[in-house]
Amino acid sequence: MGFAKEFKEFAMRGSVVDLAVGVVIGGAFGKIVTSLVDDIIMPPIGYITGGVDFSDIKYVLKAADEVAKTPEVSINLGNFINVVIQFLIVAFCIFCVVKGLNSLKRKEEPAPEAAPAPTKEETLLTEIRDILKNK
Repeated sequence: MGFAKEFKEFAMRGSVVDLAVGVVIGGAFGKIVTSLVDDIIMPPIGYITGGVDFSDIKYVLKAADEVAKTPEVSINLGNFINVVIQFLIVAFCIFCVVKGLNSLKRKEEPAPEAAPAPTKEETLLTEIRDILKNK
């Protein structure tokens, strides 16, 4: 029973729940970014480059053979370009969120430094001043 109780305490800890929420939201955000790159950013870039669809760019190592029923072996450079663009968008968004959160944090005001202790000469002069005042 002790193991189950420890696991429950671990799973219900705030940081684990926050992490789970972050993973779910991150997955949904990843789909949004994929759609943004594939459906909005890449078509105009393809149009500018003369109708090139980046997802179709590939280097064929071995062509498909219909008779032997072997699939094509290729390096998909266009897909890699799309994934790099998606990563840069996600990294930029995360940077903006972290920067925003850091600006919202209250900056700790430095504690005022305590005045340094008076030197022996200052203490002696203060005593002399007080004696002269009292006379």
